[in-house]
Amino acid sequence: MARLFVSDVHLNDAAPAAIEQFLGFLAAHAAGAAALYILGDLFESWVGDDERSRAAQRVCAGLRALTAGGVPCFVLHGNRDFLLGAGFCARTGCRLLGDPVVAELDGERVLLTHGDALCTDDHSYQELRSVVRDPGWQRRFLALPLSSRELLAEEARAGSRAHTARTVPDIMDVNPAAVAAAFSAARVRRMIHGHTHREAVHDLQVDGAPVQRIVLGAWYERGSYLSCEGGKYQLRGLPR
Repeated sequence: MARLFVSDVHLNDAAPAAIEQFLGFLAAHAAGAAALYILGDLFESWVGDDERSRAAQRVCAGLRALTAGGVPCFVLHGNRDFLLGAGFCARTGCRLLGDPVVAELDGERVLLTHGDALCTDDHSYQELRSVVRDPGWQRRFLALPLSSRELLAEEARAGSRAHTARTVPDIMDVNPAAVAAAFSAARVRRMIHGHTHREAVHDLQVDGAPVQRIVLGAWYERGSYLSCEGGKYQLRGLPR
């Protein structure tokens, strides 16, 4: 059976078609998989495990059905849902993994990461990332009332849209030196990540050896996933 990978699904109540497509993907594809890996940004935002939006309830129920059926589901934090915690795991049966993490897939060590830490040319984002990933900041934020957190999250999304609009696109892509350093530090020859929304397979050379970087696509206009079976990797689309 294949292992499946998705990233940057960005589910919320404003995108009902994407929610239906993801739930359909769970039932039609993931239910027959060896495992599902979600490499960050499953949700457009996640303000805490008391999140009660309709999107959160439906998606969590779909993931619970998947894991109850015997399919393990592993989740990495993204830049939009870095507050997923133990409550989310209890609701869904999913397991949170550290980022980055090295997984053994069909006898090969493969580096899995959301990918935002590789975008080191985007200095303002990296500064923000260091703040919101701080455990102290997260404790203070989660202590706020749910309504306050939702308001702050909406303001953050507006700020993110403005930042994206005024930033040169290449600055928001991965930095080649950061990619090479990640390969060398993990001692792997394959990396899978999302975040940049630039779905592609890149064959590179690092430390004089061939390596491969697989970038997962975003689900804004269509669904997509990566299938790994018998050491073979294939990106597949899901027309909406």
